[in-house]
Amino acid sequence: MKHPPMTLSRTILAIESSCDETAAAVIREDGTVLSSVVASQASLHEKFGGVVPEVASRAHLERILPVIDEALKSAGQTLSELSAIAVMTEPGLVGSLLVGLTAAKSLAWSLGIPLIPLNHIQAHIYACEMQSTTTIFPCVGFVVSGGHSNLYDCQSATSFQLLGSTIDDAAGEAFDKVARILDLPYPGGPSVSKLAEQGDPAAIPFPRPLLHDKRLAFSFSGLKTAVMYEAFGVPGSHKSVPELTEQRRADIAASFQEAVVDVLVKKCELSLKQTGYKTLCVGGGVACNNRLRDRLQQSSTKHHYRLELAPGDLCTDNAAMGAIAWKYHSAGLFADLDLDVTPGLVRAGGKSTV
Repeated sequence: MKHPPMTLSRTILAIESSCDETAAAVIREDGTVLSSVVASQASLHEKFGGVVPEVASRAHLERILPVIDEALKSAGQTLSELSAIAVMTEPGLVGSLLVGLTAAKSLAWSLGIPLIPLNHIQAHIYACEMQSTTTIFPCVGFVVSGGHSNLYDCQSATSFQLLGSTIDDAAGEAFDKVARILDLPYPGGPSVSKLAEQGDPAAIPFPRPLLHDKRLAFSFSGLKTAVMYEAFGVPGSHKSVPELTEQRRADIAASFQEAVVDVLVKKCELSLKQTGYKTLCVGGGVACNNRLRDRLQQSSTKHHYRLELAPGDLCTDNAAMGAIAWKYHSAGLFADLDLDVTPGLVRAGGKSTV
């Protein structure tokens, strides 16, 4: 696909709609984020206790154009000044992804500029590069969020290989489900973390799934079930269950969080040992968790590796991390207008598609 000469402004419009955040950002070639706009859908999904795909898709349809307009205005840019359009095409909810891709295709076609497909997970890892004074590559990349608990061998900004992922619930999904068990508000992750501050992380010996397994794999479904049994008892059992007081709820939250963090940190350490890399980069919504960040800092000091944590505002879904698009632009990795979305992830050992 041939493209016309680049404009002098050298800016890219990045679009993100992979789940329940409608986002757009304008990014200059030197990596400067001129604007970043995010329209949250949290209030829409709160009553359901989780993201409803159909509701998310309809909200994206309503918000995508206003969000793009606001991003351009905030950046002081016009459509005619853009050099390319970048869009997250994988992974995510298929309906949500298609809204962003359709908008991106329409703009790229009408403006006659390149279309750049981005991997949402890779962008989360690249967020670490955006705040670093030196390159983060090669590194182990770890994305831990509501939908993902994935470890990657990241040889460069455009070369990622999946090392391991969850076999059932992701860490963030487990946080959300435990929040519902404990009757905490959505989104669950921050609610559980806040309650855990009042609890004893050693109060309840919850299981650490796959902690000593040499595979770079995660499993949190059983842990979630253990929390439910701890709170309400085992169905059919006549064993009495202690009253679910506020302190007991806090102890459950703290003990659950500690179990999750133990597993996440251990697998990060194992991935560094297996790859031989000395740099770990962590992004995704659960990377905002203070206990996880503290434990990773302790681990990096003890085991002498470089730790790069994505800044808080780039951990949750956003389009500013679409700055990775300039790496694809430099490599000439553009897409034709028949580009489609890829909602799922490749299996461990395979290369992620872009």
